[in-house]
Amino acid sequence: MPDRSESESRKLLGRLRDTMAEEAAGQERLDKITHLTADSMGTEVCSIYLFRDDETLELCATEGLKAEAVHQTRMKLGEGLVGRVARTGQTVNTADAPSARGFRYMPETGEEIYSSFLGVPIQRLGEKLGVLVVQSKTAREFTADECYALEVVAMVLAEMAELGAFVGEGAALKARHTQPVLLRGTQGQEGTAEGHVWLHEPRVVVTNLVADDPDKELARLHAAVDELRISVDDLLAGAEDPEQVAVLEAYRMFANSKGWLRRMDEDIARGLSAESAVEKEQSKARARLGEATDPYLRERLQDLDDLSNRLLRILTGQGSETGAEMPPDPVLIARNIGPGELLDYGRSLKGIVLEEGSVGSHAAIVARALAIPLVIHAGRITTEALNGDHIMVDGDQGIVHLRPDDTVVSAFRDKMAMQAKALERYASIRDTTCVTACGTRVVLTMNAGLMADLPSLDSSGAEGVGLFRTELQFLVRNQMPRRNELAAIYARVLDAAHGKRVVFRTLDIGSDKVLPYMKPNDEPNPALGWRAIRVGLDKPGVLRMQLQALLRAANGRPLSIMFPFIAQLEEYRAARAEMDKAVSREARLGHALPETVEIGAMLETPSLAYAPKRFFQEVDFVSIGGNDLKQFFFAADRENERVRRRYDTLNTSFLSFVERVVERCQETDTPLSFCGEDAGRPIEALCFAAIGLRALSMRPASIGPVKHLLMRTRLDEVRKVICDARHRGEQSVRAAVMEYLRSVE
Repeated sequence: MPDRSESESRKLLGRLRDTMAEEAAGQERLDKITHLTADSMGTEVCSIYLFRDDETLELCATEGLKAEAVHQTRMKLGEGLVGRVARTGQTVNTADAPSARGFRYMPETGEEIYSSFLGVPIQRLGEKLGVLVVQSKTAREFTADECYALEVVAMVLAEMAELGAFVGEGAALKARHTQPVLLRGTQGQEGTAEGHVWLHEPRVVVTNLVADDPDKELARLHAAVDELRISVDDLLAGAEDPEQVAVLEAYRMFANSKGWLRRMDEDIARGLSAESAVEKEQSKARARLGEATDPYLRERLQDLDDLSNRLLRILTGQGSETGAEMPPDPVLIARNIGPGELLDYGRSLKGIVLEEGSVGSHAAIVARALAIPLVIHAGRITTEALNGDHIMVDGDQGIVHLRPDDTVVSAFRDKMAMQAKALERYASIRDTTCVTACGTRVVLTMNAGLMADLPSLDSSGAEGVGLFRTELQFLVRNQMPRRNELAAIYARVLDAAHGKRVVFRTLDIGSDKVLPYMKPNDEPNPALGWRAIRVGLDKPGVLRMQLQALLRAANGRPLSIMFPFIAQLEEYRAARAEMDKAVSREARLGHALPETVEIGAMLETPSLAYAPKRFFQEVDFVSIGGNDLKQFFFAADRENERVRRRYDTLNTSFLSFVERVVERCQETDTPLSFCGEDAGRPIEALCFAAIGLRALSMRPASIGPVKHLLMRTRLDEVRKVICDARHRGEQSVRAAVMEYLRSVE
């Protein structure tokens, strides 16, 4: 048990609390804090450096250095010892600062006479705000207790900054959560949206930073930890799937960690409230999370962060129900979110912004299905945004404007107006058959995965559903769906299609799509591992159940099914044999069989393009799965932001490969389509049509722009442009095609 006698650090925290409670300008508070800290720690100098922007630190208050250096001395991140603390997030403690690695002499501060240096980061929940420094003339290393005391002061500074204690004339900080913020993330789903913030998990606000009665605070903390442990045990008792059990076991391990509780006890003994002690530990975990590269360590730090949030909610009573009303134009903000939770919001959302996620995550799949603009990897969004903040989301560029100023609002609305006008233009050709200027017919269909997608079948002008992703019905559930449930869903899909062709893709799980109730496989490269049809053939019971559900859903109507991730002829034959068994079984049971059955395969691996001719003769149709094919063709993981954008779809090598697939299908008169994000990009779609593809499947919103470009362009001329660029040895035909389109406008 820590010493509860009144310590110097508790005295200092009490004086800091009094300073915060005084009526004073922000700069005056900062000046008092440096004076109090230097006096308490027995040092000649205490200085506060705060970030002016992401790369620049500024001396904002000091006791001991030259007063004229305040707001004049600046340094870049990583520059000098202060910059080193800011960059690494680690304490620097040295008895001989001038000889320390990275030291930078700043003559305007007058610090050359001070030898000892102790600098600690000022950070809150992983967000770096600045650096707190003490210095003295005596050459000595500061003790562990002194380092700890300065860390506590830095933590209180961060909380005070969050509460707006340093705002005012000449102050170091602008008011938090009031300034415009531009966040650059990654495109998850195209589109633009304007609305107001709705936080998936409302922030816990700690207002009582310092406490006078450590015994009372310790009792509060231990009671909250006991409640937390009980809740985790209850959750664990009701958990069934192995993945959930593993997460809750990690929660229980942290909840029962003596070291975690001991550190919080020590913080309380030094004067912090129970809430502040928890948040101090959480901030440390967040900081380490930002530096961790090991996946296992990141997961464990994430668990600790989640557990800290639970504990804070118990202590503060601030649950997820805050009484706030969802705005009429909500833009959802979250660190991450599961597909089921996202579907609960449905189409009410105008946009989605996530701190984490990936282009292939469940959330991204659902966002695409619902046609909701999505930006992922938007760092700091959950700490920057407050419920009700004005926000603009540019899913096309992966940019978020939080609390935008008038000029940004005006420019953004102009962009949205231009898009709206384009949509009006596309609406005029919605019911027009897509025939190019040279008389070539191109079939445009849509991708879907939810019943909510089907109204887009008529409004978009799609001629059918070229890909219906059946895995979403599995991903959003906590247990395997039953056959009759799936049959009812698939029947409603066919009903909503009003006779238009729907191509159902059988269960495509594995890789980035892991069912919550299936045991995860620890694979070094899941994209190349046990997934899609490989799972179906190894677990034929699941595949048969789904095939039977599809047959029953058809109930005498035409049925089209395709198997994903076929890599060789024998896999297709094995999958088709399962279909034949399912048909025979349904016939024996006396159930109505489909009027016709088409069985196709998705070409997503380069190997299938070189399959024996028998494959193309036996298969009823082929659909190129562009997203996977491109990552395997270029050996560029589409989940890896460093490489996925490096390779152009209109690369001559890739187009030549696709053209070879077209030729092989033409030899056997096998229907061929292209399905994927690139099919919905007008320039790419034009090039695909020019090299012989006559069917493209894309998200509903892309059909208008693609049809508009195809109908006013001659494919024979575009093909010549592609061939000429290829003969010239150009790596990509994009520039040549764009130049051609400009010349014919």
